Amino acid sequence: MSEYKLTVGLEIHAELKTATKMFCNSKVDTDEIEPNVNICPVCMGYPGSLPVINKEAVRSVLRLGVAVGGDIADYTEFDRKNYFYPDIPKGYQISQYKYPLVSGGSIAGVDLTRIHLEEDTAKSLHNDESESLLDFNRAGIPLVELVTLPLIHDAETAGRFAREFQLLISLAYLDISNANMEKGEMRVEANISVSKTGDKGTKVEVKNINSFKAMEKAISYEYERQVALLEGGGEVVQETRGWDDVKGETFSQRVKEESHDYRYFPDPDLPKLHLSKVREFSTSELSKTLPELPWQKRERLKKDFDLKEGDIDIYTRDTLWGDYFESVAKALHDKGLIQLASNYITSDLKTPVDTESFVVVMQMIDDGELSSRGAKDILKILQEEGGDPKKIAKEKDLIQKSDEAELKKVVEQVISENQDAVGEYKKGKEASLQYLVGQAMKETKGSANPKILHKLFTEALK
Repeated sequence: MSEYKLTVGLEIHAELKTATKMFCNSKVDTDEIEPNVNICPVCMGYPGSLPVINKEAVRSVLRLGVAVGGDIADYTEFDRKNYFYPDIPKGYQISQYKYPLVSGGSIAGVDLTRIHLEEDTAKSLHNDESESLLDFNRAGIPLVELVTLPLIHDAETAGRFAREFQLLISLAYLDISNANMEKGEMRVEANISVSKTGDKGTKVEVKNINSFKAMEKAISYEYERQVALLEGGGEVVQETRGWDDVKGETFSQRVKEESHDYRYFPDPDLPKLHLSKVREFSTSELSKTLPELPWQKRERLKKDFDLKEGDIDIYTRDTLWGDYFESVAKALHDKGLIQLASNYITSDLKTPVDTESFVVVMQMIDDGELSSRGAKDILKILQEEGGDPKKIAKEKDLIQKSDEAELKKVVEQVISENQDAVGEYKKGKEASLQYLVGQAMKETKGSANPKILHKLFTEALK
């Protein structure tokens, strides 16, 4: 199988968070459960109704384009994509073909072909009586469509790309889409081919993908299916396949259409757009609206604090924890202590505690007043009950003991009760020293200063 090369290109659609639909004033409300209430003659395709371009939707896509380093179009237009399907009320979908809003750019190391705008279709619902019903609330909602170059060669890269795209457009960053895959606000399609070196593979499009894990499984499954076909002397058919999450396999849906099958032509009811004439659509003006982007945040956290990759990923993906860490770092200043604080945030906090209290706990550790065990106990109490860290430490007898005279007695007792470990240490087994320190910590219920214990044991066992 290793002689076969996997090639994947992704197409991702995401609904935009505009107040109204792409070409009319019907409300955008993805939480609406009553069917066919957010509709009007325009999004229902009634004869004589005329579409009007949603300016905010255009601006959202242009902001995305600038964020990913794409080229903003000077001239753009909308086209009619003609096909007959029950969820397309007009018999065509308004999309973009030859002149997309954005060309090029990259996300997570994957280069993009284009980013364009179109309208969403209605939602098909199937009941127990084998009937299909249509809800047009979704029809006409603005969709951003992003297309990558076919430069992805493994499922993990595809998953990483899609997750990064979702994060970028979410509330935490550009805030142009809710991008909830379970609610259908973001949909991923994978174009997959397999080939030997020098050969050109046959592209198969896989739809019905409702999660990133499902996408990765679909890509892996399709790779194995196509290789098995080729190895058996068969041919891969260019087609559209669906993904069955229960069976963990793809299934044939229909022969794949080519672009000419859609008979694209410019929509005569919509004006051509010369974006360079709109000041707020210039790259310089759009750049001013951008927040710190995910990859910029990762780079800054690494440069400023040299945090672990896992911690950086948490703070980048979850702005609640990211903002909390930043507030703690601002109060602590010292890089080493900030790194220690990050360890506790990601390992011991289920919910953020008062920043000032957390900082006090970190400083108590740094001053030798608290052991790691004591700090964990205090943080647990702070999360469950709140309170003053110093008072809690005194009331629970968690202040770390650093009196050498007092700790020498403990060291002597541990040595006398653990002669086997003492003998192993004297023979050169360093791990035995840590064992002895651990026994002393146990004896003091975690209240002893481990650094001082280490020093005392070393001196006593010379």
